[in-house]
Amino acid sequence: MPRDSSVNRRSFLKAAGGAAAAATLAGCAADPDETTSGSDGGAGDGGSNATDGGDGSDGGSGGDVLTYARGNDSGTLDPQNTTSGEDVKVTNQLYDQLIMFKPGETSLRKGLATDWSLDGTTTTLTLREGVTFHNGEEFTAADVVATYNRFVNPDYEHYPGDDYTSAYGPFTLGNWIEEVTTDGEYKVTMQMTQKYAPFLRNLAMFAASILSKKAIEEKGTDLKSEPVGTGPFQFEGWDTSNQRIRLSANDDYWGDAPQVGEVVFTAVAQNSTRAQTLDSGGADIIDGIGAQASKVVSNSSNAELVEKAGINVGYMAFNMAKVEEFQDKKVRQAISYAIDTKAIVDTIYKGIAEQASQPIPSNVMGYNDDLSPYGQDLDKAQSLLEEAGYGDGFSFELATFKNPRAYNPSPIQAAQTVKSNLQEVGIEVSINQQSFNPFLDYTSAGKHDACFLGWMTDNADPDNFFYALLHPGISTDDVPDGQDYVGFDTEDFNTLNVAAWANTDYMTLVEDAQTTYDEATRKEKYNQAAQLAHDEAPWVFIDHAKELRGVANGVEGFTLAPISGPFLNLVSLN
Repeated sequence: MPRDSSVNRRSFLKAAGGAAAAATLAGCAADPDETTSGSDGGAGDGGSNATDGGDGSDGGSGGDVLTYARGNDSGTLDPQNTTSGEDVKVTNQLYDQLIMFKPGETSLRKGLATDWSLDGTTTTLTLREGVTFHNGEEFTAADVVATYNRFVNPDYEHYPGDDYTSAYGPFTLGNWIEEVTTDGEYKVTMQMTQKYAPFLRNLAMFAASILSKKAIEEKGTDLKSEPVGTGPFQFEGWDTSNQRIRLSANDDYWGDAPQVGEVVFTAVAQNSTRAQTLDSGGADIIDGIGAQASKVVSNSSNAELVEKAGINVGYMAFNMAKVEEFQDKKVRQAISYAIDTKAIVDTIYKGIAEQASQPIPSNVMGYNDDLSPYGQDLDKAQSLLEEAGYGDGFSFELATFKNPRAYNPSPIQAAQTVKSNLQEVGIEVSINQQSFNPFLDYTSAGKHDACFLGWMTDNADPDNFFYALLHPGISTDDVPDGQDYVGFDTEDFNTLNVAAWANTDYMTLVEDAQTTYDEATRKEKYNQAAQLAHDEAPWVFIDHAKELRGVANGVEGFTLAPISGPFLNLVSLN
């Protein structure tokens, strides 16, 4: 999460479906009448010895049409104009990044750059030669400079405006890059504002997709409906009334050539209907699958359910800036012991998630294996409340979104469980249900007492959890003495930190890890940060959700990718 205070929670999360990564908050429905969306993605380590993405020599497109059914249509096809995971599913077929994620893995591979290095505050990249944009223009260093300027430089002649460019501009590039320069047509140097360990992973995020300089100059904001990239598929048409987007194979693609002639993205709002569409042969791949829809797919003789550990976290945050009781660690721990998160995960989420013990899931570097989830212990909870002086209980409001998300597929039922559990230790909970966009406004403003939320990573770097969600975004010097929280009105406050937690020991750990390039050192610092977060309990850690996809029997080569993707150029139809 950038330190720029202009990048707030609503900017990141307001789009239904979130953003592919940090902000791709995909929903998995428990109610078949609820709409939802899903995401593909991945992230990882990189370096000059990364594997190549292919040279297009294998395979080739045929006349087959691959149909991908999802919960919602796209809103734009410009990667610099979106925070929506639905948009990214399509733009990832049309655009490439300098560095790219290996399909289904958390490591990097060569993309439009074939070699790179990160040395202190300087990143240098050697670009791939012989790559052509869909408009016929050759890809060169000038396109990289134009892409950067168009996204984050208001003085650039073709900057489309603050209202057009997404919050990912500063987060991905702007906060970390001071200047982009070229050395010939195939060398780029990025001078950074500070040492920043996750930077190479940022270059692989969807928001860092490379645009054509000529298209930037000729099309401007029309790129949202007339995309021009270097990706494996090229844009053919968008039937907005029927929510269908058609792409055709780019047979000149520099990487692994598409195995199908066309891809059609179509929207089917209800989870159960989408699963039935797959079963009946109306779709080849579907996402946005909750517990009920997963049963439909599992029981189908025409498709299979594909699952993989997600890179996300679901939690209940305590607003320490607003509720005095939450300012006492013993109260926060007591509530963590009182809530039966195991029952929520096993019974309500029905096995599509696992209990959480810390801010990151086990497939992210820095995960602390020594930590265990808080187990329900009502006696211990009552004892801690009495020690804190709240043995007779108190009351608070729990704010929650109505629509299901991947990390919380049944938010209302989960909230009711929390209310019932806490009633047993004398704490009265009132539930405030809101639609997602108003809910984000509400929590961004700090109006909640406690709230359900979650996060699906942008780049699988621990910083994208530890800093983005639990660092207040201010200096440790600005935290009042003897206090481990700050107000939402604090200058430069990071509104993603809905707990308003400001533990200076934790802040120092994650700041040091952010600027440390040695992985072993970073891992140890995040281990310590995870222990602090677990013990101080600014959240009730609830779950890490699985990624689920439905895949027709005739589909071959599909790889479920929790970050980036879907990699549809690798898919063929039998």
